[in-house]
Amino acid sequence: MTPVQRRWIFLGAIAALVAFYLWGLSGLPGFGNYPGPYGDVINRVAVAQTNATAVVSAVNFSYRGFDTLGEEFILFVAASGVSVVLRHLRGEQERDDASADWAMPRATDAVRLAALAFTGPIVLVGWYLAAHAQTTPSGGFQGGVVLASAFVLIYLAGEFLLFKRISPVDITDAVEAVGSGGFAVVGLAALGMGLAYLANFLPRGSTPGAVSSSGTIALISFFVGLEVAAAFLLIVAELVEQTLLARQEAR
Repeated sequence: MTPVQRRWIFLGAIAALVAFYLWGLSGLPGFGNYPGPYGDVINRVAVAQTNATAVVSAVNFSYRGFDTLGEEFILFVAASGVSVVLRHLRGEQERDDASADWAMPRATDAVRLAALAFTGPIVLVGWYLAAHAQTTPSGGFQGGVVLASAFVLIYLAGEFLLFKRISPVDITDAVEAVGSGGFAVVGLAALGMGLAYLANFLPRGSTPGAVSSSGTIALISFFVGLEVAAAFLLIVAELVEQTLLARQEAR
């Protein structure tokens, strides 16, 4: 197949995909004309049933928790796949060489100052988002991404060796596994009590919107935050290692 033929096949596939999306969008209700009924029912009963004032989190981690578990494992498998492929490419060799070949280009003082100054606050924000899914428009997915970005800032500040020390691959792998497995174990615990999988079996507190409210919703959000943060850190670390290895081999 010639490059011209491949290009026309690609353009035809893109055109078909765009037409498919436009066809789907044409069937959506107009903005502000929600047809219901599920959203209306959830808005009426979610706070009373879960004591979580963040209804989106109640939906994600309770009413449709099984779907969310699948989404989390998609990220888990993706991160694991990236790790397997890149580790195979570099021969499964752990490199601790801190020579100049592995040193990152030095960041400017302005970049270093900004990156290191924001690292601490971003850690706090990420932890807050992951731990307050039941009370605010946040959750483990958002909190995990923000938390991982704090570690990436350390790398961007030119502190590659420090980045490796505070996020070693073995520990990051373990944290990712604990986050994914913890979500699944919460569901298995419910089954052990004779309840439906991922049923909210923990005490939900007496005050809607309190940090201690919502039962398993807060716990699941915490596990999701761990898994997402570890997955993103693992992907970044593996890509950085591969980039540095390629640079070293090029020299």
